[in-house]
Amino acid sequence: MNQPTSPSFALLIIDMINDFNFNYGEMLLEHTKSIMEPIVELKRYMKKNGYPIIYINDHYNLWQADYDKIIETCQNKKNGELIERIKPDQDDFFLIKPKHSAFYGTALNTLLHQLQVKRLILTGIAGNICVLFTANDAYMRGYELWVPEDCIASASMEDNQYALTMMNHVLRASTKKSSLDF
Repeated sequence: MNQPTSPSFALLIIDMINDFNFNYGEMLLEHTKSIMEPIVELKRYMKKNGYPIIYINDHYNLWQADYDKIIETCQNKKNGELIERIKPDQDDFFLIKPKHSAFYGTALNTLLHQLQVKRLILTGIAGNICVLFTANDAYMRGYELWVPEDCIASASMEDNQYALTMMNHVLRASTKKSSLDF
């Protein structure tokens, strides 16, 4: 991957700490496994080059931005290895969200302004809900977007492709794979 042209990038990792205990959760878990390696590689690259990594996650009724407690609440036999690979590092940012968008009811926009971020790389699940709603809110706030097609997953492949198409056509997001430059 080539170094981004702007020093004002941030990587958002959305809802990857997840229990998958809901309708279509098994399907989403299977699709999530295929995006793990590209997200981990992208995170490694961003961290190596000094870009901020921001996790935004459901709070699972804990209402505490404590990723260890959220991991403990979510971790089970089917997702344990996945969570272990993607969990935040001590120097990553971690925010909880009450609804689908990472911007709604969170300090994300304030944090991004503090970090002087202009361009967002959105990754995570579910592509057709939380990633799409976050992309929409980011676009309305004037952020440039890259949503690598190999770094988001939805319960169905059709829903995921529809979300990518919407983000590309309507929100002007690049949806090139993570191995390409933004």
